[in-house]
Amino acid sequence: MVCCGVNPALTAHSCFFTGRSARLRLRHIFRPLLRSEQFSRRLFRTACSSQPESRSSDSSNKFFLTTPLYYVNAAPHMGSAYTTIAADAIARYHRLRQKQVTFVTGTDEHGEKIAESARAKGVEPQQHCDGIVDSFKALWEQLDIQYDVFIRTTEEKHQAVVNEILQRVDQQGDIYRANYEGWYCVGCEQYKDDGEMEANHVCPLHKAPCVQRKEDNFFFRLSRYQQQIQDLIEKNPSFVQPASRRNEVLGWVRDGLRDFSISRAAVAWGFPMPQDSAQTVYVWFDALLGYASALLPPGEAASSENLQKRGWPANVHLVGKDILRFHAVYWPGMLMSAGLPLPEKIFAHGFLTKDGMKMGKSLGNILEPGPLVAAYGHDAVRFFFLKEVIFGQDGDFQEERFRNIVNAYLANTLGNLVNRCLGLLKKNCDSTFPADAASLDASHPLRLAAAAEVAKVAAAYEACALHEAADGAMAVAVRANKFVDESAPWTSFKKGSQEDKETAAQVLLAALEAARIASVMLSPITPATSGRISAQLGFSDEDPACNTWEGTAWGGIRKGQQVPAPQPVFARIECDFVTAPAGKAAAKQAAVPA
Repeated sequence: MVCCGVNPALTAHSCFFTGRSARLRLRHIFRPLLRSEQFSRRLFRTACSSQPESRSSDSSNKFFLTTPLYYVNAAPHMGSAYTTIAADAIARYHRLRQKQVTFVTGTDEHGEKIAESARAKGVEPQQHCDGIVDSFKALWEQLDIQYDVFIRTTEEKHQAVVNEILQRVDQQGDIYRANYEGWYCVGCEQYKDDGEMEANHVCPLHKAPCVQRKEDNFFFRLSRYQQQIQDLIEKNPSFVQPASRRNEVLGWVRDGLRDFSISRAAVAWGFPMPQDSAQTVYVWFDALLGYASALLPPGEAASSENLQKRGWPANVHLVGKDILRFHAVYWPGMLMSAGLPLPEKIFAHGFLTKDGMKMGKSLGNILEPGPLVAAYGHDAVRFFFLKEVIFGQDGDFQEERFRNIVNAYLANTLGNLVNRCLGLLKKNCDSTFPADAASLDASHPLRLAAAAEVAKVAAAYEACALHEAADGAMAVAVRANKFVDESAPWTSFKKGSQEDKETAAQVLLAALEAARIASVMLSPITPATSGRISAQLGFSDEDPACNTWEGTAWGGIRKGQQVPAPQPVFARIECDFVTAPAGKAAAKQAAVPA
């Protein structure tokens, strides 16, 4: 279950053994001599082969990123929307840089929880999955998500990749059969240690008793890759980001890696194990391989050569912090065993809360993305979450603050800058630019301010610091507004000499050029608003001054360029609130000391 969201326990889908309550009884265990110096060196070379300095020149212009594959036990929530908005912004930035981008998203559709959800609705699991997938695709369209591949783990081509990798891993001696016994929470789809349960083996999240289970399953020998994974994370600081998450992962790894189950005997909804068709492939070993099957056409082998020519490995896997262990520890081990290059970066973001509290149906404070987008538009939603939530940390949504932020920046700052300057241009210059923006002096304050922020914003996008990218773009608009206020061109147009009027026209030229550059920098986050600004400034959709990163260089506006009649590029939000405030239960929870 490769998923992410607000509630970590709902997505914890593991079968590894960490304590006294999960007693591992091994049989038919084959323990080859695996820790030779030669073997360790070979594994570490494989682990590091995808780091930036090792990527081939042929792949230097490619950029491959993924969201998690979202679990389809229920319709998409704001947590999954948040991850996907962030991924889309990163993908759009790299497209501006003229890179060959492959942006993969999709759904994880197997597992016990899916079967239960389908049973509760009185439908077959596949029918349930199809309906939920439709809701994901509809929401991505609402949010203006431009993904390249949507992979579903129920696809035949995905099953072929899973079978191929399982066979390859088995040939490495990394799969064995064993018995296990432990306390299992069906809601979490996770085995629980004694310390993870309340009295009488009750799950603290679902408030339901865990069930005692004992099964004969297949296991992946993750412990074999202990040193290689530890070396990878210790010697490659950028592999897990942000730094706080890297430290967390190092703690897990140094504590000792344990083998984990990769099959289920009691779950029918899943691919059959090639080694024993009576068992199904456990969701993590299934879903993580969706990143590979997404790149391959049906029938093409999942070889390193085939994957690399299609953009493998990923430059960035974006995940929620609740599924970081599976991506930063289990995923590298799986790839090492299969002989495939590792991703460059695993970036884990935080959780979202509403009105300062954890979201939950019982609290009546669930934040549904669909109504939010329908009421405010996708650019408002994208802008707020990417600007106001520090990417990598937890963030909170309050509707009043949401409206204030969007109005202050998109309507009052950027929108008003464009509208008032175009209005003055129409009234005093016949809606025609009097000169090339490039003709303005190199020491012009707006030209210097824009150049400084462009460099910062590019670095921010590269580092997945989306909040910093938004701040940098808006800083140019703020500076341009201040420049216009200080220059007061309306006074010069009304009462000044001919020279004063020419200077006033140059003020408009400089301010609108700064607005253009700000809109290009902001376009990965607010594509529709930036597009409207480009059109208002008289640019076509194909003009590189507005649809490539090179357009952030000063000088895009040309002498004689005409603009249409001014229209608001972003209207102020003044409608009624659309999200429900926290109810009495939430208020009661907030009153209880942590």
